[in-house]
Amino acid sequence: MRGLAGKAILVTGSTSGIGYAMAERLVAEGAKVLVHGQDDAHVAAACAKLGASTQGAAGDLAEPSTAQVLVDATVRAFGRIDGLVNNAGIYPRGVIGETTAAFFDHVFAINTRAPLLCAEAAIAAFRLQNSGGAIVTVGSINALCGQSDLTVYSMSKGALTTMTRNLADALGQERIRVNALNVGWTFTANEDATQQREGREPGWQNNVSPVFAPTGRIMQPDEIAAHTAFWLSDDSAPVSGQIYEVEQYPLIGRNRTQTT
Repeated sequence: MRGLAGKAILVTGSTSGIGYAMAERLVAEGAKVLVHGQDDAHVAAACAKLGASTQGAAGDLAEPSTAQVLVDATVRAFGRIDGLVNNAGIYPRGVIGETTAAFFDHVFAINTRAPLLCAEAAIAAFRLQNSGGAIVTVGSINALCGQSDLTVYSMSKGALTTMTRNLADALGQERIRVNALNVGWTFTANEDATQQREGREPGWQNNVSPVFAPTGRIMQPDEIAAHTAFWLSDDSAPVSGQIYEVEQYPLIGRNRTQTT
C-alpha cells in the first residue's frame, strides 16, 4: 500500500462517476476523504456506501465561496488537509458560432475558476500546516484540441494545464506538488446517457473502434482512480508540474492504421 494511510483528501465531484471511484480507491488505500457533491442527499448516499473514513459537504462550485467552504469542511472533519483532487467538471455541447457569454462563463466558472479557487484555499491550509501537500487536477485530452462541439469545454481544460505548471513552479520549494491528469474517453453514467442520446446502442462502451480505443473498450472510472492515487501519494514525489495523459494511445505523433 502506497503512502496514503491517514491522509485527508478533498475530492470534488465525488458522489458519482470518476470522482466516486477516486474516493473509493483512496479510502481503500487508507486515506480519509471529504466527499463533495451538489446536494446533501447525494453526498450522504455516497458517504454511506464509502464508510466511516469519509465525511461529506455539498456546494455549487459555480459559487466562488464554495471552494473555501469545502477546504474548511475537510480540515474540520479530519483536523487537516493533505491533498486535493480537482475532479468536478461539466461538458455541455456547444455549436461553433452560437456561443453565448453566459454559456462560456458558466463552463469556465466550474471547470477553470473553481479548481483555481480550491487550489488556493488548499494551499493556504497546507502552508498553515507547514507539511507540504499534493494537488491533482483532472483535465482532458480535449485540452490539446477538442472536438468541434466541445470548444468551450476544451478551452476550459486547456487553461488547467497552464494553471498546473504555474502553481507547481511557484510552490515546489514549499513541498506542495501540483500535477494534472489529462483523461481520455471514460465510461460513466453521464457519458452513457450522452452517447445514447446521440444514437449509440446500450453496451456501446465495449464495442468501440480501435481508432478511438485500441483495446476495443473505453476506460473505466476505477482505472482513472488508480492514477489519481499514485499522483497524490509519496510514490510520485518529488515530481510536480506534470500533465499526465491517461489515454490508451499516444496523443502526439500518432500513426493511425485505421480510419473507422
